[in-house]
Amino acid sequence: MKKVKAIYPGTFDPLTNGHLDLIERGSRIVDELVVAILRNSGKGAPLFTVEERMEMIAAAIAEAGFENVTVTTFDGLMVNFARQQGAKAVLRGIRAITDYEYEFPMAMMNRKLDPELETLFMMPTEQYTYVSSRLIKEVFQLGGDVTDLVPPSVMELMRARMPIKS
Repeated sequence: MKKVKAIYPGTFDPLTNGHLDLIERGSRIVDELVVAILRNSGKGAPLFTVEERMEMIAAAIAEAGFENVTVTTFDGLMVNFARQQGAKAVLRGIRAITDYEYEFPMAMMNRKLDPELETLFMMPTEQYTYVSSRLIKEVFQLGGDVTDLVPPSVMELMRARMPIKS
């Protein structure tokens, strides 16, 4: 029987409960799930270093007991990283049609670069359909309560790192 390994790539700055939802559900579908943090994302200055994001994801994975999930980092083309890992699938979250419009051309380009690599689109649980790392940071910085949208350890790190504007 063939084992399926998938990559869940992203910046995870910070890790949200929406990410954890996809990790949990994705880990039930594939034999092995690799959460892969893109080191050079081009999304501007990150709040957390790559090392801090690795630690927060590793802690959340351990706390949740996901035995078939690991975390690592990568640079460059995700397709090349997937090949190096022996992955056959890429897990991507779709919250709204705008996510699909962004993800679809990437999935098609990945297919062009590696026809053997499949993209698995998953929608988050309803309570996380609006949650993004960018929105979490903005709301928190403006004094909004996001405690039920990120793991407790991430909340602690955000409190220590981000000044709240009043």
